Amino acid sequence: MDVKRDILWRVYLSYIAVVIVGLVIIGKAFYIQQVEGKHWRNMSDSLHQKIEETEAERGTIYSEDGQMLSTSVPQFDIYIDFGAEGLQEKNGKRFKDNLDSLSYNLSGLFKDQTEGEYKKILLEGFKNKDRYYFLRKNISYREYQQLKTFPLVRLGKNKSGFIAVDKSKRLNPYNMLAFRTIGLARDSFKVGLELTYDSILKGKSGSRLVRYIAGGVSIPVEGVFETEAENGKDIVTTIDVFVQGITENALMKMMIQNEAEHGCALVMETKTGKIKAIANLGKRNDGSYFEDYNYAINPTEPGSTFKLVTLMSLLEDKKVSLDQIVNVQNGVWQTAGQTVYDDDDMRGKTDITVKQAFEFSSNVGMAKLATMGYSNNPTQFLHHLKKFRMDTLTGIDLTGERKPVIIRPGSRLWGPTTLPWMAFGYNLQVTPLQTITLYNSIANNAAMMHPYLVSSVKEEGAMIREFQPKIVDEKICSDETLKQIKECLEGVCIEGTARKLFANSPYKVAGKTGTALVANGSRGYADQIFQSSFVGFFPVENPQYTILVVIVNKPHVVNHFGATVAGPVFKEISDRLYLNYVRQNNYMKNSSNKNDSSYFNYVGLKDDVKQVIKTMQLHYSDSTSLTEDWVNMNSNKGSVALSNRKINDGSMPQLKGLGLKDAVYLCENIGLKLNVKGKGRVEDQSIAAGTPIAKGQIINISLN
Repeated sequence: MDVKRDILWRVYLSYIAVVIVGLVIIGKAFYIQQVEGKHWRNMSDSLHQKIEETEAERGTIYSEDGQMLSTSVPQFDIYIDFGAEGLQEKNGKRFKDNLDSLSYNLSGLFKDQTEGEYKKILLEGFKNKDRYYFLRKNISYREYQQLKTFPLVRLGKNKSGFIAVDKSKRLNPYNMLAFRTIGLARDSFKVGLELTYDSILKGKSGSRLVRYIAGGVSIPVEGVFETEAENGKDIVTTIDVFVQGITENALMKMMIQNEAEHGCALVMETKTGKIKAIANLGKRNDGSYFEDYNYAINPTEPGSTFKLVTLMSLLEDKKVSLDQIVNVQNGVWQTAGQTVYDDDDMRGKTDITVKQAFEFSSNVGMAKLATMGYSNNPTQFLHHLKKFRMDTLTGIDLTGERKPVIIRPGSRLWGPTTLPWMAFGYNLQVTPLQTITLYNSIANNAAMMHPYLVSSVKEEGAMIREFQPKIVDEKICSDETLKQIKECLEGVCIEGTARKLFANSPYKVAGKTGTALVANGSRGYADQIFQSSFVGFFPVENPQYTILVVIVNKPHVVNHFGATVAGPVFKEISDRLYLNYVRQNNYMKNSSNKNDSSYFNYVGLKDDVKQVIKTMQLHYSDSTSLTEDWVNMNSNKGSVALSNRKINDGSMPQLKGLGLKDAVYLCENIGLKLNVKGKGRVEDQSIAAGTPIAKGQIINISLN
């Protein structure tokens, strides 16, 4: 009996202990929930909330003519909080009332799923009370503005559950246009102006309280804590979109034609030093070309364009005169056990003038003259390189400009052949930007301008800083030397290596060709890779632009001379600049409005023709009807007359006189397929005007 009582006592004691422990747990839970609840809830929120830095809106980069070259475009990620109180109240009445119309609108906007599929997705999310359901990524600002007008969404975040997380994407609207120079701000990778002016463009960050959800996505907590970001400022570059476009197109055309490895082309405004265009193209593995590297600020052996430095130095020191005779020894000269060669044009020639040696780009002539003038005192020659700023950075406002490589007397690399080879552009490396800056100085009456790419900084359209043209050296050489050098550079384009290139040019050019054999890494010069160059300025009487083109060709290419590879690129650019800027400006300044008695007849779309007439400020008479899209434009007693050009879809139209673009547009609109021969305006067509036609029929057209 005592044993039984003892066992029961222990059981009761254990039971009482369990009850007491249970009551303590319940009490503690109640205490935590009711008394300390606020404290722990705040701590929980602190684990999921954080003060986050908000990026400022990055400033825009503009061209000088007001076009956007790089800008930030807003984008949005869309989430839905199906657990939002406003969405769930009254058993989800608000959600259910708007479900059909919302599904219809979402399907119409995004066009990725049907109305029924969207309805199914929304119902499932509502049923599961998904707190942050991911609906759509990277929608545009236009799409976001449209989304905010949809049923339910327009009621606001608290009642609809729709949450938009805003961000921005950096875009270059003109894609490859000056891509490497402008740069692209993505993550930590920045190049070009995006890097150089990063501190101005990026603005000042703000901060806000955010709550983190599944997947690491942060959602702003509105009305709690927020400091506004200070948006970045805009910069206006010196680049002209039109000039950049023609420069890039001309360079691209030759790169493709000659299957070149890489190249660059620069256009500088002579009087100011503004860089109006800078194109850099490199060949990719698939054979296409892209702005992959800024070759314009990368040093390389310049070749014969450097002969300007040699001749200027000799003339400044009075060591030669232009009519002095130099024996080029049939284009072959040996010195210190090495041989200097000229191109085939100099073979068979012996005694020529210094001016001719420069105009026909004689390596032998320049090497012999430099040796004669400076072999006893090479430092004197190096002094001129310093004076012409060939031994230092130009200081252009573009991060990444590399230093030139100049071998100096006394270094282990200096030898008996260093000076004569430097005379024609070897045994040293300078950047294309340095070369064009020097030639621009000659064009600008010996005043060296500082090259620059940004003309102003603006904030919300208001000017806050402007960069003016800056003279680096008011006179890099004497007036006498300047006159002689201009004469030689002009002679290159009249009688020398570029005579064929500018034989029929309506304007005068002064410039210099260059053809250099360049090393290919460890293989040295064995691959016969040539660098073709041309640099010059125009018009000679009053230079407006200085242009440089450098193209590195593929190994063993036949066409590799400066005059036949780089020269045509220069001329295409200069021709367009002359027609669109130089000639037009001179016409506006120097000529009065006179009636033009010459006959002309053009055909085109009415809107295009009228745009041309408006731009040229021509007086015209218009007898066209409102229903006709195509017009004839004829001369009429010194004025312009517009008349109807009827087009009948059932018969072949008259194409004669149309430009290729209009002919293609017209024929394709009526279902014809074209074969085109020639260039210019339509001169002949295989299907006579008025002949019945059928869709898919082929027509051959010849251009004049």
